[in-house]
Amino acid sequence: MRRLLHHKLGIILSLAVIGAVALAGVSFTSSLASSPTAQTVASPAMPATQLPVPGFTEVAKAVTPAVVNITTSMGDRGHEARGQRDRMRERMEEFFGSPWGPFGSPWGPRMPQDQPEHRRSGMGSGVIVTPDGHIITNNHVIDGARELTVTLPDKREFKGKVIGTDPKTDLALIKVEARDLPYVAWGDSSKLQVQTDAAINPGNSGGALVNARGELVGINTAIFSQTGGYQGVGFAVPASMAQPVYDSLVKTGKVVRGYLGVGIQEVTQDLAKSFGLKQTQGALVSDVNEDSPAEQAGIKQGDIIIGYQGSSVQDPVALQRSVTRTPIGTKAAVKVARNGNEMDLTVTIGEQPDSTKIAMAEQGSSDHPLAGVAVQELDRQTARELGFTKKTQGVVVMDVEPDSPASQAGLTSGDVIREINRQPVKSLKDYEKITSSLKKDQQVLLLINRKGASLFLTVKV
Repeated sequence: MRRLLHHKLGIILSLAVIGAVALAGVSFTSSLASSPTAQTVASPAMPATQLPVPGFTEVAKAVTPAVVNITTSMGDRGHEARGQRDRMRERMEEFFGSPWGPFGSPWGPRMPQDQPEHRRSGMGSGVIVTPDGHIITNNHVIDGARELTVTLPDKREFKGKVIGTDPKTDLALIKVEARDLPYVAWGDSSKLQVQTDAAINPGNSGGALVNARGELVGINTAIFSQTGGYQGVGFAVPASMAQPVYDSLVKTGKVVRGYLGVGIQEVTQDLAKSFGLKQTQGALVSDVNEDSPAEQAGIKQGDIIIGYQGSSVQDPVALQRSVTRTPIGTKAAVKVARNGNEMDLTVTIGEQPDSTKIAMAEQGSSDHPLAGVAVQELDRQTARELGFTKKTQGVVVMDVEPDSPASQAGLTSGDVIREINRQPVKSLKDYEKITSSLKKDQQVLLLINRKGASLFLTVKV
């Protein structure tokens, strides 16, 4: 049984699995397809137009001067370090689950709960991206730091100042007062072919992932590890996400993301059939937040968003990325499929609240009968115990027979069935009336509520 993943807009699905050759905080990919980003000031550490493409040794010599060491002075209590690591652990497990067991994760063993008082220092890497001292690093490298010391490969040291942070992408921007520093030009991370045979170590956090042209295509973020050492898998924030975050932090000191206000999920083959679609493209709207831009524009639960700003929407991830990058106040053109018809709507994009989470639903198998599922009325007491509001209507699933098709499909105890075949289920009587008329092998569309998030499931009875 698979669980819902709650993805905050903009992140979601932003971490790229990478492998690389690592040297002094620099990692290399084997991509030759990246196109350079123009620089209007001093020359970058590695000229983007250099031909032929140099070997890794030449790239390392050119790029390394722009990769710095960041030393942090933390607070007085060990629990600050533990809290920082645990926050990172929780963020990664939100995306990938917890297959490593209670003492294994990308962050190594859990820290004990009774850390004594002491002063602590930390260390990480950063990448100079402008000649006047703007440096990109990971948020977890500088989070909670009282002082920052930036050391260049030529041994020069500077006091660093935090310009802004973005915990959602684990990026931070710091600044040192200097001129004519070596820096790395931005590259294109969208067409990478990545080499996967060399180590990324914990000290590489915040370091540069560069291609064979010496362009910055990612920021090294984390490793998979049960022991704290490298075990073959690393993670980086791609340049396609890091550069917009950098631009926003430079301009405003924070990251402002566009906000639609919908819960979305993938359109599977079964869902496409249920909604009368010929293709599985688009993003199915499983929920619409109250008073959100989407609700004000007329987007409804069950709509499939198939177009945004003149471009087709391939999947929920593509929609999320497009929306988060849309300037606040933009009147965005949205095309939806509803009841077999296409509609054009205009949505005024809002600013994403910090606390907003957009529900992106993972799909389990949807080939299951309702036999083996026990339900009861969702009375006020049950709703309160399960954390639902008084407005929530439906029947609550009390038990699902183990190993039954329903269990394998992902239906679980505590789910509230709100609709069957787009017919509202407000009571046990409604549920019994609708299910009694279902025919054998008929595909059925369910709308359920799970821990406050809406999810469509297709079932066969």
